[in-house]
Amino acid sequence: MKTTLLCAIVLLFASSVSAQTQRQSKPDHTSAEAYIRESESQWAESVATGDTKAIERILADDFIGTDPKGNLYDKATMIADTRTAPKYFVSNHLDQVKIRFYGNTAVAQGSESWERPNGERGRFVWTDTWIRRNGRWQIVAAEDLIAAPLPAKNPKSQN
Repeated sequence: MKTTLLCAIVLLFASSVSAQTQRQSKPDHTSAEAYIRESESQWAESVATGDTKAIERILADDFIGTDPKGNLYDKATMIADTRTAPKYFVSNHLDQVKIRFYGNTAVAQGSESWERPNGERGRFVWTDTWIRRNGRWQIVAAEDLIAAPLPAKNPKSQN
């Protein structure tokens, strides 16, 4: 009887430790989603401010992106281009982003609206691939396209 009880206690303890270990090893997608969303917004804003801090943090050292013309660029190129981007953009804001998780990988797809100094407006649509490495989420790949601006919202007429 004592042996059976002892075995049951050991099994309960082992399954509890196993379940706790599994919970701890899974990424927290709620906080990861908030982090990714905020980071995508900061990257969008950096195009108009020239501030590279967010890019230096969120792009992995082995990052490769594809620009709207089909050219490849790396992290160093993105940092350099961001420093000079304010002469081309007066604003750039995140419109939307959808984030899906696949274990330690996340795919973020979204759009952002921009305006140039001459008043021209447009949108970027993009896909970023995020990887969780050593407890940090970083972008390893990006693809950007230029799209038509979103249609203006019509104000509701008041009768």
